[in-house]
Amino acid sequence: MTTRWLTDEEQRTWRLFLTACQSMFGAIEAQLLRDSGLPHGYYEILVHLSEAPGRALRMSELAAASTYSKSRLSHAVSRLEERGIVVRLDCPTDRRGQIAQLTEQGFALLEEAAPGHVDQVRRSLIDALTPEQVAQLGEISAAMVAAATGRAITSCAEAEAAVKASSGCCGADADADAESDDDGTCPG
Repeated sequence: MTTRWLTDEEQRTWRLFLTACQSMFGAIEAQLLRDSGLPHGYYEILVHLSEAPGRALRMSELAAASTYSKSRLSHAVSRLEERGIVVRLDCPTDRRGQIAQLTEQGFALLEEAAPGHVDQVRRSLIDALTPEQVAQLGEISAAMVAAATGRAITSCAEAEAAVKASSGCCGADADADAESDDDGTCPG
């Protein structure tokens, strides 16, 4: 097998992409920690719970929807439980299963954190691009998810489902109000 080395331009683009991602995620992480005391991964957990019926998900479903492995998620939920943000309940239909539920205190924290988070996402990504570039970024992101999962993607919901099916995690970022639109586009 012959290695297909990156060209100079491909290498430059790859390194620039890495730097851009690290800079953006660093700024988002710093803003959330500074303003709400939540690391981005914890914020993501709260978002997924807030969007679920009854603000609750089985731990296995929450792990599949988040960027956490099952063991890391269990640790994160324990930390959130200590702060009164999440409660863990026994699953009524499966004695082995557990459910994580967002508390009123947790929902209030999420509502308080969401505007600053969205402002930071706008500053770090959306407002730095033209509307055409935002659309291109969506297409590029879908192509990247498809390459990683082996499934073609046309919407946020499909991207999450593909990543869940292939690796049990989801790297998509979402704000407290994010849902997939009927037309297959992500909300702005």
